[in-house]
Amino acid sequence: MASSQGRLTNLKFIPGFHRESTQYSETGKWFDGNRVRFRDGKPENMRGYTKAVTESYTGIARDLLTWSDNDTKKFMAFGTEKYLYAVQSSELYDVTPFVSSVTLTSVMNTQINSPLVSISITNHGVSVNDRIFITSATSIGNSGILLSGEFSVVAVDSLNTFTISATTSAAATYTDGGTADLKFILPNENTIPVQGTGYGAGVYNAGTSTTGARAWNRPAAAGAITFLNAQWTLDNWGEDLLACRRGGRIFDLDIDASITPERAVVISASPTVTNYIKVSPNDRHLIAFGSTEFGTGNFNPMLVRWSDQENYDNWTPSISSTAGEVVLTGGTEIMGAVRSRNGIHIWTDDAMFVQSFVGPPFIFNFQNVGTNCGLIGPHAAVDVDGISYWMGNNNFYAFDGRVRELDCTVRRFLFDSFNMVNKDKVYAGVNSEFREVIWLYPSENSIEPDSYIIYNTFEDHWIFGTSFYSTFADRNVFDNTIATGRVSATADRFVYNNEPDDIYTGDGVTLSSFIESGSFDIEDGDKILFVDRIIPDYKFTNNANIKFSIDFKEYPNGNTITKGPFTINNATNKIDLRGRGRQAEVRVSANTDGSWRWGKVRANIQADGER
Repeated sequence: MASSQGRLTNLKFIPGFHRESTQYSETGKWFDGNRVRFRDGKPENMRGYTKAVTESYTGIARDLLTWSDNDTKKFMAFGTEKYLYAVQSSELYDVTPFVSSVTLTSVMNTQINSPLVSISITNHGVSVNDRIFITSATSIGNSGILLSGEFSVVAVDSLNTFTISATTSAAATYTDGGTADLKFILPNENTIPVQGTGYGAGVYNAGTSTTGARAWNRPAAAGAITFLNAQWTLDNWGEDLLACRRGGRIFDLDIDASITPERAVVISASPTVTNYIKVSPNDRHLIAFGSTEFGTGNFNPMLVRWSDQENYDNWTPSISSTAGEVVLTGGTEIMGAVRSRNGIHIWTDDAMFVQSFVGPPFIFNFQNVGTNCGLIGPHAAVDVDGISYWMGNNNFYAFDGRVRELDCTVRRFLFDSFNMVNKDKVYAGVNSEFREVIWLYPSENSIEPDSYIIYNTFEDHWIFGTSFYSTFADRNVFDNTIATGRVSATADRFVYNNEPDDIYTGDGVTLSSFIESGSFDIEDGDKILFVDRIIPDYKFTNNANIKFSIDFKEYPNGNTITKGPFTINNATNKIDLRGRGRQAEVRVSANTDGSWRWGKVRANIQADGER
């Protein structure tokens, strides 16, 4: 029986998570949670996910693009460190481009009873696990081996010889036999940044480590050279796909080339090295960010270079062409760019620029609109209704005509638990259904994105949680948002439908969610509070339920006395309990295949002395 001296009090907390200080100092606010969002100020659990494609993919997706062609067919594309993929009608296709080809004549060798075939090509440039594609082959002598299709390199014997494994073993040893047409597939790259070492990695006498000196003719064990992990940027040229892997060529995938997607092909006239691409709106120029200069061919990480209008096969500036280039000043490298209403927004590692089409003779105008606001990674920015949002190295920003810092209520919590070595992998996305911007990022104990932070642009609040996605695309093409990733370190990687309507499981498995408040007290803890009844008010679907508990403390760092957890469902009218403390925190958790939503939950609270 509830105390007659108590008073029913609405347990109302400010929406969003607030982690800039201690749980006690965040009085009257929500403090922690996972897989929970706020809608109209009320917390609810997020929906789940299902596989969009039943076939798994290889590698870690670094960019994801969805679009429809002129016949309204829906497509996806994404790139990993090993493959470029396209998805059509829920089917996964390998569209990784060929980068070079060679005709083989009497350069293949076999060993009896072994499937291994060694191939001699001068300066072949392949590494173990790179792929090749063989056509028009003849048998390798009397070995009985006839190569056809795709093979992976299993060993690199020298600069001029590598080994693959055939599908059958050789019937005889044969040397320097066979003919074939061989195509090299875009080689694999790193999944993590790797520090360069060796003789050229450090300056003279720099040391074999970051401290100490090294003697003459000794290689450096640490240096200023870093080999970055693979990154892709994808965009559309009309209904076709444009793709660029950082530090390489630009490729085009003609989706009408056949019934099913074929391999992307190199745009032969494009710069030999490009870090990032974007197609400009309306005027349609293909723009390369961080690229090789016209004339010299030297790579410049601050260079913006663009093709002729409506013609990505012409990159030569002339009086009959709108192709050109500009070197930006304000930083050391261009990080990324997004399309917006007023042009293209560009970020370096220090500054922001707006690129606007002005026509001949200059073609584009570049305006520096902010400094000390650089982008943390190539995919860390998005545009929502003409406003760009991005993550910097220690803050969040928006540009709506001026650069402004966002008041992030979890900024310190995020950056204090952030793996800055792998900041390049931050991926920003939009969930227009809930007016959210999401950033996927690696926490301090992970080398890949395993967490998210979300900003609600309409209700102006922040939430965070754990995730396994590496890329994210809005629902502007498909019926739900699309994401890529794997649910655990040992699982295969898939493309997922994220938050389909009325789905609250993770590919059929129940999902956990929770939310926890900051502390609440009476008169700043001057009086002991006593709680003896909870009047729940929740909305459930699919016979869902929640676990409700209250933690009581005498002091912020004191022992915790927990009342609960109590199970609450649609049939629960009240919860009777007896709990005392100078402060209390509420926790709600669920492990269910349905939805729950907080309504107006009340507690019977009274002062209970000053001890």
